[in-house]
Amino acid sequence: MANSIQHTLVEQTVAAVKALYGADIPETQIALQETRKEFEGQITIVTFPVTRFSKKSPEQTGTEIGGYLQQNIDAISAFNVIKGFLNISLSDSYWISLLNETIVAADFGKFPSNGKKLMVEYSSPNTNKPLHLGHIRNNLLGYSVAEILKAYGYDIIKANLVNDRGIHICKSMLAWQKFGNGETPESSGLKGDHLVGKYYVVFDKEYKKEIEALKAEGQSEDDAKKNAPLMKEAQEMLRQWEAGDEAVISLWKTMNEWVYAGFAKTYKQLGVDFDKYYYESNTYLLGKDIIQEGLDSGVFFKKEDNSVWIDLTDEGLDQKLVLRGDGTSVYITQDLGTAQLKFDEFGMNESIYVVGNEQDYHFKVLFSILKKLGKSWAEGLFHLSYGMVDLPSGKMKSREGTVVDADDLMAEMIDTAQSRTEELGKTDGFSEEEKSELYNTIGMGALKYFLLKVDPKKRLLFDPSESVDFQGHTGPFIQYTHARIKSVLRKADFNTSATVAIPASISSYERDLIQTLGEFPNVIAASAKEFSPAQLANYVYEIAKLYNKFYHEETILKAEDADVKTFRLHLSASAAKVIAESMRLLGIQVPERM
Repeated sequence: MANSIQHTLVEQTVAAVKALYGADIPETQIALQETRKEFEGQITIVTFPVTRFSKKSPEQTGTEIGGYLQQNIDAISAFNVIKGFLNISLSDSYWISLLNETIVAADFGKFPSNGKKLMVEYSSPNTNKPLHLGHIRNNLLGYSVAEILKAYGYDIIKANLVNDRGIHICKSMLAWQKFGNGETPESSGLKGDHLVGKYYVVFDKEYKKEIEALKAEGQSEDDAKKNAPLMKEAQEMLRQWEAGDEAVISLWKTMNEWVYAGFAKTYKQLGVDFDKYYYESNTYLLGKDIIQEGLDSGVFFKKEDNSVWIDLTDEGLDQKLVLRGDGTSVYITQDLGTAQLKFDEFGMNESIYVVGNEQDYHFKVLFSILKKLGKSWAEGLFHLSYGMVDLPSGKMKSREGTVVDADDLMAEMIDTAQSRTEELGKTDGFSEEEKSELYNTIGMGALKYFLLKVDPKKRLLFDPSESVDFQGHTGPFIQYTHARIKSVLRKADFNTSATVAIPASISSYERDLIQTLGEFPNVIAASAKEFSPAQLANYVYEIAKLYNKFYHEETILKAEDADVKTFRLHLSASAAKVIAESMRLLGIQVPERM
């Protein structure tokens, strides 16, 4: 619903209560909602709150207010009252002008700059393994949230914090050193991130063998884990790295370069990008400065073993270690440093961390510490927590080597899209290159839409075969609808700058589509405020469904009245524009033909 009519209705309802019952009520007391499908009308006013002023039944109160509104607002064609609900029907001329004057405008759905700067940090890969299905949800969420906020008027910085140091990185390095025989991406034919990930799995297998051997000698599980030679060597390698040992640093740089080359290919296929990269290898020392700052101000305290802690029990959290006794960082150390570095560099008003919900506690602690340290910008920090992604085969575990690899999954989606599209015979007249591009567009659209249509907070079960369905609640259904509209416009040789037409009346199918298209700016605003692409994803599906109903029930190209035909073509072009822009904000391409 366009905001202007809602505003008019609220204003006039307040005037009606004053005129009919002599009472002054605030506009906030007037509740509007969309009329339920089984009743006539498009907007419903809830009249229960007014009955204490009217001293009449909800039905009578609704009838009196409805009569007043119909007299005072030209756009109202009729009203009906069901219990305490006043259902308002808006005239055909209102809907026609909404399309012709608002929706077809070039700036429809565009927001001016709000002058605020916002950073969205997402992806955060580890350089010891390739990206997996969980990373895909993270990247798609981060990218889409950034694009939606940009559309809503924010100046956006997309950031990627790379976890390129730590014990987990040393595990891959050590395993390659011991068992790799000089293998490289070139010699093995493996993508660099896959090669390094292979050695992370090798480390885990060899480490487990050592644990079992020590347990057989009589050590407990915990002691065996601590005393296994491989783990001790990995810890020593981390100390050497932090001490700047040239051989260790050289190996680290070489293996990281392999990984970054692999990541770049995955990001390109996924269609995500970044304005700024941060590396934990550059930020972990900065965190140590903040630890000192907190010790000096009494926010942190030391224990006997020289480790540094903060007590957050007054906030319902625990005591938290912020620096180990041997002076090495923990995750929170470098997160404190990175938060400060980001603000110093960009001075943003808000900063969103897109990280899975298993880190909820970590971010509560991080934000709490920054506030206790007196960082004014800490109020603008937000953790966009999202649920894990499962496949029908169960939860993924990377260390066992059973991870659902991002590259493999994307390739599988494109293959599935190819076989489904060929079954339906939707590629007649396409060149081989066009076919390849179409399968890529459909396969990636299916994957992205399926992951983004679910509220980020919810855990989701990703079913690859269900996602590539041309009839269901899927990306390909919406993409196919866009291609269908474009086909109609091509056949009509329609130019969007054609003069708008005013038909004598419109059908309920046209009205429903116009009403929902009119909501586009509100949906962008709501998605931006809630950091939720799911709202936009479900909205664009509604548009596709409503367009298909309209397409099947009304003639477009063969409409006898020229004004009706032009009006329906404008309506079709507007639906295509809103679908394409909505999907773009979700990071999804739409084909011109299918």
